[in-house]
Amino acid sequence: MKKVLIANRGEIAVRIARACADYGVKSVAVYANADIDALHTRMADEAYGLDGDRPADTYLNVEKLLAIALKSGADAVHPGYGFLSENAAFAQAVIDAGLAWIGPRPATIAQLGDKVSARKIALQVGAPLVVGTPDPVKDASEVLAFAEQHGLPIIIKAAFGGGGRGMKIAWRMDEVAELYESAVREAVTAFGRGECFVEQFLDKPRHIEAQVLADTHGNVVVLGTRDCSLQRRNQKLVEEAPAPFITEAQRERIHTAARDICAAAGYVSAGTVEFLLSQSGAISFLEVNTRLQVEHPVTEQTTGVDLVVEQLRVADGLPLSLTQTPAPLGHSFEFRINAEDVGRGFLPTPGPVQRFDAPSGPGVRLDTGVQSGSVVPGTFDSLMAKLIVTGATREQALARARRALREFQIEGVASVLPFHRAVIDHPDFVGADGFKVHTRWIESDFATPLAAAVRAAPVADTSLLRTAIEIDGRRVQLGLPAVLLQGLAAAGGQGAAAAPAEAAVDASAVISPIAGNLHAWKVADGDMVQEGDVIVSLGNQPVDSVSSFNAAVAKLPAVEDDCLPLHALRVLDVTAQAWTPLAGGGHVPMPLATRKRWAELREDFAKGAGHTYINAENQEWFMLPNRWRMAMLLLIGVDGDLGSLASRDFQRMPPPERAAIKSEVRLAKRLFGRMVALASIW
Repeated sequence: MKKVLIANRGEIAVRIARACADYGVKSVAVYANADIDALHTRMADEAYGLDGDRPADTYLNVEKLLAIALKSGADAVHPGYGFLSENAAFAQAVIDAGLAWIGPRPATIAQLGDKVSARKIALQVGAPLVVGTPDPVKDASEVLAFAEQHGLPIIIKAAFGGGGRGMKIAWRMDEVAELYESAVREAVTAFGRGECFVEQFLDKPRHIEAQVLADTHGNVVVLGTRDCSLQRRNQKLVEEAPAPFITEAQRERIHTAARDICAAAGYVSAGTVEFLLSQSGAISFLEVNTRLQVEHPVTEQTTGVDLVVEQLRVADGLPLSLTQTPAPLGHSFEFRINAEDVGRGFLPTPGPVQRFDAPSGPGVRLDTGVQSGSVVPGTFDSLMAKLIVTGATREQALARARRALREFQIEGVASVLPFHRAVIDHPDFVGADGFKVHTRWIESDFATPLAAAVRAAPVADTSLLRTAIEIDGRRVQLGLPAVLLQGLAAAGGQGAAAAPAEAAVDASAVISPIAGNLHAWKVADGDMVQEGDVIVSLGNQPVDSVSSFNAAVAKLPAVEDDCLPLHALRVLDVTAQAWTPLAGGGHVPMPLATRKRWAELREDFAKGAGHTYINAENQEWFMLPNRWRMAMLLLIGVDGDLGSLASRDFQRMPPPERAAIKSEVRLAKRLFGRMVALASIW
């Protein structure tokens, strides 16, 4: 190969461009409109625009990507991770276009991407597995039959897809059918297919994975293990290699199973085989990720192997540079630096990065896609960078990590740095009395108070305005940022050096309380509104997964649809283990006694209301009926009682409705118990 198209963005695109330079081939970047000045466009040898803002129009658009590959003269495509990296159809389209695909064969992606098929391969090679259905279940009755035979808890999982979507955990028999239907709906929405299978659920397991490399010459090598247990809502935050606090027998079992599964599937390139490790020491195969992982740098640091360069070698038909598992060179941590507000339930906060001062020194590596002056767009993943810290031992790596995290300074957007600084000193993570972190540890055990970040500055208009111009008789298309043209217009002919005039503040403007995506307009052009009316609903998640702590509306309150009275609402955020006022400013930790009472409360509340608007332990967000939602809001409003909304929403309601709500408030008080008292102290 001579030139590689990087079908991705952000820090992974930068990482691949650097590997291409090291390997001696050219690189081609692609960019959405918002990424025109992103770091990856400058790190690659060439960059081409995808003319769009949404993922579907840009990094997920196969036709555009292939057209740019041919236009640029690229002879290979590297998908990075995310987007189309595990899309067998895209891999096949690349090959059909006469280009080299830097990744597993399309048939292998399809085979292992189907979790049911992957499970069958694991069974064939004798990999450790919990009991599960051999094929997707047909309906809820089969799920119930499985639960009755093998016991609870069980996990219902989408056969296609990942990232925690289409995954539900059932703890009680009466919720099995409902959770199955919910998993199917979510899988259809997220992946276009609703097939699900069922397994026994390992409570509070660790997440252990094995990094695999394979070539076209029959070599399959496991490079080592990683622990990726520290995650929230199935999204990893901290990873380390090699996996600590496991026995050599467990490590060898994982290595053997990973190697056998990949060999049986005819795997080539880099891949990851994931396992769960129960508290009793039982190991169970989870899935195969047929791509490069976000956390691959910790393996690189502890093995001395450049995984991306190895991928390039394999795509060129060369054998791997190693044939057996290397001895670990030390210990390494990776901290994902997301633009998220940890004090508001890890709410994504897109916007301009005003300051990005990265740490340095012994043992510190930074893979980043941003720098000071960059903009984190709201249309793509919130990952800004990855901080990788390595030491000769785990203890030295921890000490270096504390130093590096203190040095790291980010301003302009919120970041998860406060969480990382807190967790690095937590006894459960340090492990002096045993490693107690598990996949739901953040939701169930982590209770360190974390302050909400200052609201991010509004994002400038980064859209491109395109026009045709002629250069030397040839028609070309020119794209200029809208903000540039606005600045030139504001200069009023005073010369190119004139500073753009500051936009006047519109006194009638309705300012959003959070940075988020617009879900729906609640009023039409020309409608008369007044303070308290619903104007628009916002959130940071797709419409089908809007939750009570990451969705809001401007100028509320209201009880219709899925809108929340922002100025009055304080919502129980189980993920952050805190009571959080959405209207801004701080949070109050949830006492341990309250957290212990949570399981009982969610059961009672679910029975009483049918659906709850609180994050249940199975990580599903249920929708609360209007009157119950109003009862909750009256309970935990600004003043903690009915008087908080008496002058507005409550008094506007018809008397029968007010009476019904008062009755439900009394019931809710009984169900909420101590949580009501906690809200009332404000």
